[in-house]
Amino acid sequence: MTTQSLAPGSRAWAEINLPALDRNVGRIKAALPGQVRYVAVVKADAYGHGMAEVVSRLLQAGINYFAVANVEEAARLREIGPQADILLLSPALADEYPQALSLGLTLTLSSLEEAEALGALSVASKKRTPVHVKVDTGMGRAGIWHTQAAQLIDVVLKHPGLVLRGIYTHFSHADGDATFTTEQRQIFLKILSGIPGTQRDGLLIHADNSSGLDSFSADSPFNAVRVGLLQYGLPPHPGSFLERIKPEPVLSFHARVVLVKDLPKGTAVSYGRTYTLTRQSRIAVVAAGYGDGIPTAASGRGHLLIRGQRCPILGRVTMDQTLVDVTDLPLVAVGDVATILGGQGSSGITVTDFCTWADCIPWEALCTLTQRVRRVYRTDRT
Repeated sequence: MTTQSLAPGSRAWAEINLPALDRNVGRIKAALPGQVRYVAVVKADAYGHGMAEVVSRLLQAGINYFAVANVEEAARLREIGPQADILLLSPALADEYPQALSLGLTLTLSSLEEAEALGALSVASKKRTPVHVKVDTGMGRAGIWHTQAAQLIDVVLKHPGLVLRGIYTHFSHADGDATFTTEQRQIFLKILSGIPGTQRDGLLIHADNSSGLDSFSADSPFNAVRVGLLQYGLPPHPGSFLERIKPEPVLSFHARVVLVKDLPKGTAVSYGRTYTLTRQSRIAVVAAGYGDGIPTAASGRGHLLIRGQRCPILGRVTMDQTLVDVTDLPLVAVGDVATILGGQGSSGITVTDFCTWADCIPWEALCTLTQRVRRVYRTDRT
């Protein structure tokens, strides 16, 4: 852990270590079999890291296949990577189809109705739209239910306005239920076996995201993986693949102390008077709250690092400010850096710590950092 530099003029900021991103991507690529394509998931503003900067870095690393959630994200990505392959992971609305076609996106189909509507527009536009069919093998979200998948695949293969470029599924509990993940994988493999070899050749076949890489097999027909959380340096769960990668967190989250004050024993602090001081206390007011990305669930549970020491959050986290106890750190002063996620000196607050206090998952911890948290990009090699 290293002490984070102060971002001039910032009350709250996230520091993005781009060389750490480079190293993570390089290690993941090196660990994957050579024929397996790396699909970089950059939805939700690259998980809060900043799409423009992350995608530019990934393009430099030789990655040119990306996945996003919606057409608006795809339009932003197309400006950054004009030649990139872009897969839309979520179902698109019919009124989004014209823009999707003009952007040259690969759309995901989850129903016969989608195939018919998109196919008709494609024919009318004198285009053949590339698509992936998503198969629901037990997630219960997007994707056509697996017993109906063969019919949709057949429709796509025969439609003059559609080109089948891939087929995929999504594991619902790859980070905790190996048995169910195996069941999902077997259902998907059975569907794949029903596609004639000549029609399956050249398809991008994928099921694994960061959580599923531990059970990925190079001997299977899968030839692509969707990498999201792991490239940002956060392992979704312990595993041998992750141990080989040794991912480095790319993002850290900081704010400044804007006020230090002494309060008497017996004072109830913050909204709702949920916490009463049990001693004469010195309080630091930190310029970040739930309007920045510190959830109210961390109230009275979480800690921030100030001067390399963990300081407990007192009372309820408010929209713009969080109160912490610095009674045992008499040198704390206005302007000091408070680290919410990341390191100071030899101390650190990991995403696991943060998620425990915040009752959230790592994906959520990153995505809930708001736009008023300035992103500061490090380009040095450390």
